[in-house]
Amino acid sequence: MADPPQFRFVQFEFPWAIGPPDGRYVVRDHPEADPAHVLVLGTVGAPRRHRLRRHRGRAAAPDPPPAPVPTMRVTVIRAQPFADPGEARDWLARADLRELAGEAVAVVNRAIAAHRAAAHDALARDVAPSQALVTRAGYGEGEEVADGRWSAARELEAEPPRESRRSAALRPGERLAALLGARDQTLACEEPVLGARAALDGGRMRAAALLTQVALRAAVTELGAEVSELSPSDPRAGDMSRRVAELSELEGTLAPVSERAMRAEPDQGGGAAVRKALERLEAALRARAASGPWR
Repeated sequence: MADPPQFRFVQFEFPWAIGPPDGRYVVRDHPEADPAHVLVLGTVGAPRRHRLRRHRGRAAAPDPPPAPVPTMRVTVIRAQPFADPGEARDWLARADLRELAGEAVAVVNRAIAAHRAAAHDALARDVAPSQALVTRAGYGEGEEVADGRWSAARELEAEPPRESRRSAALRPGERLAALLGARDQTLACEEPVLGARAALDGGRMRAAALLTQVALRAAVTELGAEVSELSPSDPRAGDMSRRVAELSELEGTLAPVSERAMRAEPDQGGGAAVRKALERLEAALRARAASGPWR
């Protein structure tokens, strides 16, 4: 009797409902393609929901325990099985779990983006492997892994948080205090920059192109206005003036790419232009943040 086919999977557990409802979803790269992945979503440990009552509330305990939260178990299953159990064992023994988690989370974020569009749910956000309570990779029979079980698996060990050079330059704690204390202000370009980065990292190039163009246009106006108010002797003036000039040039370069993105996917050159423009815009915003409040 032949061994049952073994399928590889990556499984995450997130401490919130990520957006799409529980179920099994087939993921294809294009309509005529064979399935690439099966995505299985299931809520585990969800708190019991009570019916809403028509009253003004009830007394709150002075020292309440933390409210229970749902855990979403997300399993990304590769649709093509291993050739035999030996291949599955060898794969798991050699697998780079962090690389696998990065590949799998791209599939998850594609589903979240589809949910945002289908349900008009603007608050459903992309996820990162570092946000998962648990990350596993392994293999098992089809129904086995779809039900959250497996024949063999490894669990990714969590790394202690490390401050990167980028986060050190941003000094987020200092800027947060400045923003809340009204000594700095959030720029209109910052939200589309973050959206463009999420779209680019998630492979949604059309959205990345459109958002980057909007962000560039706003940044040239906003940063240019800030630079014009600086004294020529201010050490920030020269650097930011050069950055604004570069962003203005990139805005013109990216215009035909974003125009094309309204109708179709940007080509390879267009994608490279989007990536460069977004990286330079992010660099300008990091430089602004590193130089301290601008008010």
